[in-house]
Amino acid sequence: MKIFRLILNAIFLASTVILLTACVPDPPKSQSNICEIFREYPDWYWATQETQRKWHVPISVQMAVIHQESHFKGNAKPPRGKVLWVIPWTRPTSAYGYSQAVDGTWAIYEKETDNTRFRNSFSAASDFLGWYATRAHKRANLSRTNAYELYLAYHEGIGGYMRGSYKKKAWLVAVAKKVERQASMYHYQLIKCQKSLPTEPWWHVW
Repeated sequence: MKIFRLILNAIFLASTVILLTACVPDPPKSQSNICEIFREYPDWYWATQETQRKWHVPISVQMAVIHQESHFKGNAKPPRGKVLWVIPWTRPTSAYGYSQAVDGTWAIYEKETDNTRFRNSFSAASDFLGWYATRAHKRANLSRTNAYELYLAYHEGIGGYMRGSYKKKAWLVAVAKKVERQASMYHYQLIKCQKSLPTEPWWHVW
């Protein structure tokens, strides 16, 4: 009987994972325009609004980081390495989802926030970014509005950022500047269209 229950639980868990993976929406059609993104997926707008209220991280910064990390693919993973340039091998990290959070950091996030959501949930990814930026603000005194500095800390880890590990990575500095430009573009786009975006209904449940 115990073995039977374990089998049923395993089947239920596998089915749940498959169902959730299947429900991940396609990336937005126009990733360069935040207004079009939020018109296509208004629940993303509401999620980033909530994160901004809760963690004080601008919507534009959240979206710029997610754009860089996953290009809005909910089931994104790092590409597998290859043996002898042909045979698929393991992935370089456990990064997954919109935020590309790794297993260990996601576990800390769940423990500190009491959130136990899937990484392929956009609202969870948005909240994770807010939480991480707030940790960087407290530990390294980084502004939660500074997309450039926050991305460096996001990529290198807060400790790595504080040690200046990014200074030897010209390519990473270039990517962080790209994220900064993206955040600035999203910011000004949002100013123009925010009043016309859908309002979250009172019955909406996260």
